[in-house]
Amino acid sequence: DELEARTLSRRYDGHQVQPKKTAALLKSRGWTASYGEGLQKVYYKENIIAQIYAMADWFSPADVEAPTIEGIDFRDRKTGQPVPFTDFSEVIFSEIMRDVDLVVSVAHVGGVDPEASLSTIEMRTVIIVEMLRLLKLTNVEMKGSHAFIKGTLGDYTVHLGSGVVHKMASGSVHILPVHSQHRGRIFLPFIDDDPKTAEIVAKIIFLAEDSKIKDPNILVQIVD
Repeated sequence: DELEARTLSRRYDGHQVQPKKTAALLKSRGWTASYGEGLQKVYYKENIIAQIYAMADWFSPADVEAPTIEGIDFRDRKTGQPVPFTDFSEVIFSEIMRDVDLVVSVAHVGGVDPEASLSTIEMRTVIIVEMLRLLKLTNVEMKGSHAFIKGTLGDYTVHLGSGVVHKMASGSVHILPVHSQHRGRIFLPFIDDDPKTAEIVAKIIFLAEDSKIKDPNILVQIVD
């Protein structure tokens, strides 16, 4: 999905981080923080600027509201135009991803498991694949840390770590966690002690059957 997006990586979308710790960590790895540009790392020789999107005041003395990562962008240092991943060194891309991986591992909010670990993603993938088979849903594809869903009303991605939902070419979609909604025919007793996994499984099934959605709060976000 990153190559399809070409200039914006959503690999770490949905992770909440502590602003002060994040800024300090990234500063030690060559990033700068400014009021206008937020967090960015400049590669002068290659004329590439990497930026982390997150609504945050990186200079706030107190963590009022932990910012959520909303994408990592790559731009031309001279023109400011977005640069496709294929147009610059893989080494730069890998380095930026390692930096952000460090942040979500070390500076995540409140000591909560950031849920980006490979074992968690793999475990959820196995559960989701089996659930899709049982429900005979064939319009979901698992790729890396995302589920890609081809719905009737649109195409979506669900992050298997954070549960963040995006509608392709539109942006994030806010869906209440599974325990806040009537489950209908989805009964998941074997993962009820893991509410995040239950939430993610339910979101994927919910969107795979988007033609059945009645909730106006969700429909207004997904119907073009």
